[in-house]
Amino acid sequence: MKKRIRINGMIIFLTVCLLVAFPSFFLRVASNKFDEWLEILGLALLLFGLLLRVSSRGYKSEHSGNGHALVKTGPYALVRNPMYLGIFSSGLGLILLLFQWWILGLFMIFMLVRYVTLIVKEERLLVDCFGEEYLDYQKKVPRLFPHPSVLIQKDIRTYLPLKMAWMKREMNSIVVLLVMGLGLEYWEGTRLKNHPAAMTEMIIFVAMIALFFSFTIFLARSHEKNPD
Repeated sequence: MKKRIRINGMIIFLTVCLLVAFPSFFLRVASNKFDEWLEILGLALLLFGLLLRVSSRGYKSEHSGNGHALVKTGPYALVRNPMYLGIFSSGLGLILLLFQWWILGLFMIFMLVRYVTLIVKEERLLVDCFGEEYLDYQKKVPRLFPHPSVLIQKDIRTYLPLKMAWMKREMNSIVVLLVMGLGLEYWEGTRLKNHPAAMTEMIIFVAMIALFFSFTIFLARSHEKNPD
């Protein structure tokens, strides 16, 4: 885990350095209404990914018994790898919000090489560890992308359990990512578009982030009232 964190940290550091050195090469500016709606969708995906990752990590830490129990409820009833889905959603959202379209191709290659191969390796270990229990779980729950029917039929509180303690552990990284993303968005907007339009976008984004934190409080309170 520590090695993985170091690798991801190095990738983020190098990415920031490249953005600072060559901003116009990497960053995209919304030129029409469609692009502006994509940026809003991007922020929504980014926030959802962050929330899913926090929920999945916190839930697993409390229910896995230090790796001795197979977690199949909560976010793990939605997909078998909710933390990786959270990373994918956040990455895709960041690209829609900020980056040139060719970055999307690089991101998909990165996900394939970095995470899909990791998922396959981890699944082999889980089969060795849990045997038929995990094989049965594989048949019932998709690997990475949830069935749309599950999202519609299930109460979101059942697959996004949350505790404020989990949020607090991740808060520094969440704040850094949001500040960096909004800062870059505002910078490119004021640099390459008219100032009033950039300000309007920023007001919408700040309102979405405020709703995001309000929703996390709602989920946390719901989980405290009905813990599983």
